[in-house]
Amino acid sequence: MATQEDKLSAAERAAVKQRAGELRKQASRKGGSKKEKDRQDVVDTIAGLKGSDKAIAKMLDEVVSEVAPDLDPKTYYGFPAYARDGKIVVFFQPASKFKTRFGTLAFDEAANLDDGEMWPTSFAVTSTGDDIRKRVTQLVKKAVG
Repeated sequence: MATQEDKLSAAERAAVKQRAGELRKQASRKGGSKKEKDRQDVVDTIAGLKGSDKAIAKMLDEVVSEVAPDLDPKTYYGFPAYARDGKIVVFFQPASKFKTRFGTLAFDEAANLDDGEMWPTSFAVTSTGDDIRKRVTQLVKKAVG
């Protein structure tokens, strides 16, 4: 009988292990506020990225800081993410994480992007130009509505 582990790719298994490590690290911290430590994790995660992944993650971090400072930064499966009341609203999945040709800006269930009976929740992002930044800003504003 196949186990759940047999159904996951090597990259997916690594992501699950990384998330477990994040949770262990968060639980074992001493001193300082949780928000400050989570913020540093996001800064460190972004610093560890390369090329367009790093630029896009930095841009998202700047946009969230400007238009949704009430969201809490945290890592989510090794991705820079932003949450409200412990629930992820938006995160960036770098292309390098799963060796894809584009990074993904994604919104989780806590995002207020609802538009009728069907709406997009993730977007391929390959650059950080002014038009992209403007669109990301609009999406984040709507998500935190």
